Amino acid sequence: MRLSEGLGWLTYCQNIHPTQTWAECRAALEGPTAAVKARICPDAAFAVGLRFSAETLHELAPGSPGRSELARILTTHDFRAVTMNGFPYGPFHGTAVKENAYRPDWTTPERLAYTCDLADLMAELAPPGEPLSLSTVPGTFKPWAAGREATMAANLIAAAAHLARIEAETGVRIALAIEPEPCCFLETIAEAVAFFRDHLLTDAAVRTVADAAGLSAGEAARAVPRHLGLCYDVCHAAVEYEDAAASVAALREAGIPVHKLQLSAALRVAPVHEVARRALAVYDEPVYLHQTVASAGGGLTRYADLAEPLARGAVSDGEEWRVHFHVPIFVEDLGAFGTTQAFLREILAMHREAPISRHLEVETYTWDVLPRHLTEAGLEAAVARELGWVCERLT
Repeated sequence: MRLSEGLGWLTYCQNIHPTQTWAECRAALEGPTAAVKARICPDAAFAVGLRFSAETLHELAPGSPGRSELARILTTHDFRAVTMNGFPYGPFHGTAVKENAYRPDWTTPERLAYTCDLADLMAELAPPGEPLSLSTVPGTFKPWAAGREATMAANLIAAAAHLARIEAETGVRIALAIEPEPCCFLETIAEAVAFFRDHLLTDAAVRTVADAAGLSAGEAARAVPRHLGLCYDVCHAAVEYEDAAASVAALREAGIPVHKLQLSAALRVAPVHEVARRALAVYDEPVYLHQTVASAGGGLTRYADLAEPLARGAVSDGEEWRVHFHVPIFVEDLGAFGTTQAFLREILAMHREAPISRHLEVETYTWDVLPRHLTEAGLEAAVARELGWVCERLT
């Protein structure tokens, strides 16, 4: 839905539904997404945060029946395709995802081609006059990153050039939003600022975009940040113990736009104790990676998955843990521990005073692996409640 007072569009991400095939995507749009719209804004346009796997994108090739059917569905239901999640390339439900979520990464031609193809589809679906955003992986998984920075930068700049060409040819502006995440090549705001400064917002990058897109130097200098920026995932930032105000200020000072603001909350255990460790065991599930950042003695220790700190047992008692496990944003108290909802409330208060992004997207994608007591109300009711919770804090 479009929020009042210039606060942008609010939606939720389709990656919460099975969306590996076009049939699944169609079912999600015409079923639960339409039902959420009916609950939240039955008489107004509803933004959708699309997600298409590489398999689905192949089914939606130019000229295919599915491509025209998708456009028809958006029109019929008064959906607005303003943002897309281009992060998960392959299966995202019902199988072990873990670090495969980052494959293929930005060192590969497959990631570049997939992203450009998604952008081409977005340009066809674009609501008139609306800037669009396309979120993507933060380069690669950190253990794979050494020595590959230049390749990642080159591919990201090539993607920006493709987006600049789309805008020049169609008038549709699409921004690629890189999403920092714990234990990835870009995991903190400071790392993102440094990477943009050293690789993406450079004279060399501007020249590349100018040559590839047929722009003047001045046009290309303006185009690079218009087509390259960040997806600020609030869960990820909270897990990294970011300072909300300072992190947003740092991005603004560096000239790095937040093209998408993902509204999400993590687990927060403060302090760790025996009861909390036992309760956390149910969140140590086999599908997604649950990076954990422990704070103790003024320093941070990062673990790639929740099983690692849990294995330490009582040695960890007294620490604070923040766990990358997206939980419903309307929940703050989970009994033995809490969530990072306070960080999200702070971000939303900042957005209300000075908008951070045009696109706000709720992304609790873990409904099918959450403990049962958090899902009893049903998916559509829960998503509608999340969107309502956000609206209450922006009025």
